[in-house]
Amino acid sequence: MIVVDPRICLHCAQCVGTCPHMALELNDMHIEVNENCKSCKWCVISCPVGALTLEA
Repeated sequence: MIVVDPRICLHCAQCVGTCPHMALELNDMHIEVNENCKSCKWCVISCPVGALTLEA
């Protein structure tokens, strides 16, 4: 599952636009991962500040 570190996240939503599964949403200035997540890591790769990680 993808985990977002809110202390690092810039709320740029670059990850939201990158996700091919539409598993990320920007809500009230924080990124949420929904049940569509396939752990493909496209969002992790696209994050300019490293705020997203893949955790087992």
